[in-house]
Amino acid sequence: MLDEKKRTELNEQLLEEAARLGAIIERIDRLERNSLSEASGENVYRDHMADQGSATFERELDMTLEANERAELVEVRAALERMSAGTYGVCVNCGVEIPEGRLEAAPTASLCMTCKTAEETR
Repeated sequence: MLDEKKRTELNEQLLEEAARLGAIIERIDRLERNSLSEASGENVYRDHMADQGSATFERELDMTLEANERAELVEVRAALERMSAGTYGVCVNCGVEIPEGRLEAAPTASLCMTCKTAEETR
């Protein structure tokens, strides 16, 4: 079981990660809004097809990166909720304690290694 000092350290780490991810998502949202407003004023006849393709690719890449950051933020918030509920460090699938080393390496871990391995082999 995690001692109080380690639990506090991991909680602070998760809070910092949530703030970092929130800032990244906000920045991507702002860039997307600016990009879309610029794109709506573009003259499609003036731009070369390759330029349009590059712009589309960049927008899609930004959307993919944002989706990944949002998914990671969901995991961080879920870990913080487990921390608040007193269930942090316990596998949500089988109820076995998650080793401290795993939590240090992956603070958002919600599964023990046995359940995580089983999940990944499905």
